[in-house]
Amino acid sequence: MAKGTLASTTEPAERCVLVFINDDESEDEVVEAELEGLCEASGAEVVGSLRQRLNRPVASTFIGKGKVEELTVLAKETGADVAIVDGELNAVQTRNLSEALECRVVDRTQLILDIFARRAHTREGQLQVELAQLTYLLPKLMTLYTKFERQKGGIGLRGPGEQKLESDRRLVRERISKLKSELEDVRRVREQQRVGRRKFPFPFASLVGYTSAGKSTLMNRLAGTELLADAMPFATLDPTTRKIDLPEGYSLFLTDTVGFIRNLPTHLIAAFRATLEEVAFADLVIHVVDVSHPGWEMQADTVVETLDELGAADKPILTVFNKIDQLPDRSALRALIAEWPNSVAISALRGEGMADFLDHVLSNVRALLKPISVLIPYLEAHFVQECYDFGRVHQVDYAEEGIKVVAEVVSDLAERLKRYAK
Repeated sequence: MAKGTLASTTEPAERCVLVFINDDESEDEVVEAELEGLCEASGAEVVGSLRQRLNRPVASTFIGKGKVEELTVLAKETGADVAIVDGELNAVQTRNLSEALECRVVDRTQLILDIFARRAHTREGQLQVELAQLTYLLPKLMTLYTKFERQKGGIGLRGPGEQKLESDRRLVRERISKLKSELEDVRRVREQQRVGRRKFPFPFASLVGYTSAGKSTLMNRLAGTELLADAMPFATLDPTTRKIDLPEGYSLFLTDTVGFIRNLPTHLIAAFRATLEEVAFADLVIHVVDVSHPGWEMQADTVVETLDELGAADKPILTVFNKIDQLPDRSALRALIAEWPNSVAISALRGEGMADFLDHVLSNVRALLKPISVLIPYLEAHFVQECYDFGRVHQVDYAEEGIKVVAEVVSDLAERLKRYAK
């Protein structure tokens, strides 16, 4: 299979058994359903699962000795090709479990990276995936490379980093350094694009949310585009920016971003810095929440925590409770909206609540406007029209010395007009 390409639909699905440790029984259903969804997105078939109540993983094997024996039997009985652990394994745990089970062992991070490898269609996305894969694999190379990892392909071994297991540490470090350099070039290009867009004094907004919350569906609804809107995790890996028209002649630039997920490793966030910087530079963050999901509160908390890591938690945030069409009972929605400041409920798929959503976006955009009182020279009279186009004009007086304007305008225009302040 070629690097970075999707697995052939004719390839048989890998059979996998799932392994969970958790000391909170109330989270079992949500956590297990999420890992099953990730497996489905990777093209695998779940044939069994095992769980153990533990406060922390066992140092040598992640799960206890008795559970390892139980898992070995389960893997053999189900004909599992791979065991997928809902957690992050170190090299010793991976090796010991692989030897005990006599099959490959993949942790949650590897599974996510596998999905990323499938979803990365642009050069930028592929660079970021490879960097994340190699950064993850580097400390494990000496121990991880067992006979099961020598097999080509499969979950956790797919995509741009597929062949790198056979490289020594020096070569991998050199490749990581080269990838970081290339991604720094990507970051500079993105910065140039942002500067170019700043020539149009529209606010910038970023769509964020837990994976599969419906961000791309909302973007399609707003922009009339046909971005990939898939129920699978991480359907959007490469960010897309569109100009969105709002009521009363306002507009903004809106960027769709990769979905967040719980326990996203720090090095993975770092690898996608060039993409996620779009959030840090946004004027407004639109947080899409799948309110029909049983674990939506945990998902929303994960997004807020990730925004904090990105340095974007202090930005204005509009919370959008999506997928209300899938709620069997909507009686709690009004109380929910009252509990969450600056929030709105919609169905992006059905278009329900979109007028209310646009009103909320407009209110947030207006809140970004800066008050100005300026005297514009007649030779610069085009600024008057820009005040109308990109703000709210309260007063215009044509005087001998120039045009007096009192208005509220977007911050970029306010900065350019600062020299004409009265």
